[in-house]
Amino acid sequence: MDSKAFFRLSCGLYIISTSDDGRDVGCIINTTTQVTSSPSQLMVAVNKENYTSKVILKTKKFDVMSLTEDVPMELIGVFGFQSSETINKFENLEVERDCLDIPYLKQHCNAHFACQVQEIIDVGTHYLFIGLVKDCAVLGDAPSITYDYYHKVKKGLTPPKASSYIAPSSSEKKEEQTVTAWRCRICGYIYEGETLPDDFTCPICKKSADYFDPVYQ
Repeated sequence: MDSKAFFRLSCGLYIISTSDDGRDVGCIINTTTQVTSSPSQLMVAVNKENYTSKVILKTKKFDVMSLTEDVPMELIGVFGFQSSETINKFENLEVERDCLDIPYLKQHCNAHFACQVQEIIDVGTHYLFIGLVKDCAVLGDAPSITYDYYHKVKKGLTPPKASSYIAPSSSEKKEEQTVTAWRCRICGYIYEGETLPDDFTCPICKKSADYFDPVYQ
């Protein structure tokens, strides 16, 4: 089976958020789709290990934001490669609150949907949350980012918890030649240079130099 066939499926990039007793949490997902129009319902897939998933199970509500092509990698790094259990991802960000009192971003998103969970389906590594759309709004005209754009243009990596994650095969690893840069295997950040400082910290996902692999010419 050629798992790369899954890459041909159209996927986007979204932030899903929720709030519990004043604590705001959120993460990046790539699986969101409208399942019905009357009533209006969305389905999202969230990894069971994500802290956001655990809070949605408790609160039965979420807001999903459609990210745009101009989204900075630093924002993806915070929401995609760090945990809401340990940091406040919304700190210092410009946000509004929806009708369910859930935060959503005002920048780098072109739409948001406030949803009340109607059904939860266990699909192994992920939960499928089907939500009734209680409110939604267009936030801008910038084009939505696709997963293909994220990979090819922004050179981003797929987090291991993403529903589309496929581990690289040994045949895809390059033979050692001249080191020209170092790539974070968590978020994909590229450090240009032959030598990576021992005390270097990734500016996107905050991982240490131990998480960087050499890039060969």
